[in-house]
Amino acid sequence: MDTGRYILDKKEDIRFLEIVEREKKLKPSQDFITTIVGPRRAGKTYFIYSLIKTNRLNDSSYLFVDFEDPIDEKDPLKIMAVHSEVYGREPEFLFFDEIHGLENWQKFIRYLHSKKRYKIVVTGSSSKLLSREIATQLRGRSVSVNIFPFSFAEIFGLHEIPKKKIYSTNEENRIKRIVRKFFGTGFFPDVVLERVSPVQFYKEYFELVISRDLIERFRLRNRFIVEYFLKTTVSGMSNKFSIHRFFNDLKSQNIHVSKKTLYNLQKIIEDIQVVFFLRKYERSQKKSEMSRPKVYLVDNGIYRFTRFEEEKGKILENLVFQELLKKGYRPNRDIYYWESVDGKEVDFVIKKGTTIRQLIQVTYTLDYSNKHREIRSLLKASRELECKNLLVITWDYEDEEKTEGRKIKFVPLWKWLIQ
Repeated sequence: MDTGRYILDKKEDIRFLEIVEREKKLKPSQDFITTIVGPRRAGKTYFIYSLIKTNRLNDSSYLFVDFEDPIDEKDPLKIMAVHSEVYGREPEFLFFDEIHGLENWQKFIRYLHSKKRYKIVVTGSSSKLLSREIATQLRGRSVSVNIFPFSFAEIFGLHEIPKKKIYSTNEENRIKRIVRKFFGTGFFPDVVLERVSPVQFYKEYFELVISRDLIERFRLRNRFIVEYFLKTTVSGMSNKFSIHRFFNDLKSQNIHVSKKTLYNLQKIIEDIQVVFFLRKYERSQKKSEMSRPKVYLVDNGIYRFTRFEEEKGKILENLVFQELLKKGYRPNRDIYYWESVDGKEVDFVIKKGTTIRQLIQVTYTLDYSNKHREIRSLLKASRELECKNLLVITWDYEDEEKTEGRKIKFVPLWKWLIQ
């Protein structure tokens, strides 16, 4: 396609697109290259479209190129020269989508950045380029913005639910219906906006992760091991995972693979941001890294629609993890789990710098038997970690108790989400 026509057609397409504004805000600068990263199908390209439209950028002020589009010219400098011919000025903003489609892309981007005249934003596909690879290639000149599937704040915005201190009974019931609807169906934009059925979406998503993000991208030869590993981690959502046990499981089936290969596979799955392995909080970083991790998924739909049974407690715990992730908390830096020597557990330890800010326990139902257990675990962790901000998130139970000089808040999921 002729470059000038491509530039004009692309801007016309963007102009007429209906965009859902995301909660995450971005202000590109000339000082750093902005890299948009995240799991596949989370809406990285549409986030750029949203940035263009919400900031009301003039056609002459920006250049957008998707390097997987069928364009004749793929030299950014020549494309920019065509832009200047069409509009009579250089673009201020450079949006380069699917940057891996450009040969030696890192050299061009570093060169353009060195001029300090452009605000550069790039994205890459998880099947071609990982976020850490972009950061490495750009040699510390980039700032990453992580785009995940929709948060509940964004979903409430889509349904025009205002943020208030007090809600009427009808408003509260409406919020609960929305939470119940999306609780297990997932939060990827295509699912939330009902562009495709959840069953179809997650079936295709699971297959794409295996075939393109793992096997094709990393040239992994044994499809059975890759698929079995992924299915095992997904089905074990909210539970601890052990490479050693998985290795022995394969060995019992007379399947031979090295532990090093399995550890590499675990790292790859985490890099493409499908599965997260949350470590135990320890004051020693080395001990934390050596601990047995708990498995969490980037989206509940991956668990529900890949033929695994529905367990509401697991789904609720994973949902809380997702929301913390979307608020900017980083696994194994800001979020951990905690476990005492006698096996008492707290689901999430929220850390800021060297200070423990909050302890969160998650349980779907709360009755006499498990309430005592949840409280005892929180109190033990509270004393050991010197944290008095104690929270229990439930499906619908609300209360506040003071025990052993410590206050514990019990908050329903819907209220925690909207607050």
